[in-house]
Amino acid sequence: MSSGIQIKPKTAVQKTKTTSLPCSPEPAFKPLPKPSDKLNPKTIDPFRAYSRPPSAFAALYANGGIPCRLVHGSVKHRLQWECLPETVPFDPLLLILAEEGFKELLMVEGATEKAIPLLPRLVPVLKAALAHSDDEVFGRGLDALVQLSAVIGPSLNDHLKHLLTNLSRRLMDKKFREKVTVALQKLEQYGGKATVAIIKSKIPTYCSISS
Repeated sequence: MSSGIQIKPKTAVQKTKTTSLPCSPEPAFKPLPKPSDKLNPKTIDPFRAYSRPPSAFAALYANGGIPCRLVHGSVKHRLQWECLPETVPFDPLLLILAEEGFKELLMVEGATEKAIPLLPRLVPVLKAALAHSDDEVFGRGLDALVQLSAVIGPSLNDHLKHLLTNLSRRLMDKKFREKVTVALQKLEQYGGKATVAIIKSKIPTYCSISS
């Protein structure tokens, strides 16, 4: 007797459901390396568009956040203010203009009161400049440190120890020995007697200008 139940064979469609296909098939063949690849290794494409983030100065300058413009000279570039430095905010310009405009901002009236609150953020910037391997960057950082000390005086003493290690290293370099010594003497002059003890704690060979 027939039960009336018919068993259907699997169709081609049903078989494809149970077959797993690769998501990204491999190419049929891979190109073999050229002999010239060993002689001419890959270099950086100068026409490639890189996504390197701009510096803080470049980003703020491009957005019009710095009231000045760059004047390109034959040897060096400089900043030309579009308004009086007395009218610009120290925060964040004093931090960003650590290389350009630093001296001009510190010369304005009320610079002491404006600069002191920024010391916790400004000292790391100076420390990075004093630790830089480029001699020119170090020189600018040293000049900026002396300029800052002349404006804020003893207020720098609480942060000075973080900067003296890099000065001690450069003091051993003959070409910077005199400049670093003069800078230390100016730090003592502007910082007072308490500065001497701080300097000697990091540079025991330092001779005070008052001795």
